[in-house]
Amino acid sequence: MKLQGTIIIPDAKLTQYLLVPRQEDDKSKFLAQARFTQDNPNELKQAILTLIQTYDATSDRQDKYGTYYRVEGDLVGSTRSLAVVTVWIERAEDGNIHTVTLKPKR
Repeated sequence: MKLQGTIIIPDAKLTQYLLVPRQEDDKSKFLAQARFTQDNPNELKQAILTLIQTYDATSDRQDKYGTYYRVEGDLVGSTRSLAVVTVWIERAEDGNIHTVTLKPKR
């Protein structure tokens, strides 16, 4: 199944988390391999949206906050594609689907 409904990827998730170098759990170097940087966060957002429109979501778990889904596939950048896992939550309170994280597929 494809994720459907209101999909929310906050800009801060990109510019203050995924694209920021960190001591632990740094995703910015991984994403930079496909030329996703602080200079082009909207390209990363569009690539993530394309990913979830292309690949099926699988239900991961459910708790009081909502239902979690995983979407695995290729995140297409300007220079190459990266195999990734994205995690989403369909919030119980409003039914909107929010991005939780993105990580390299191992």
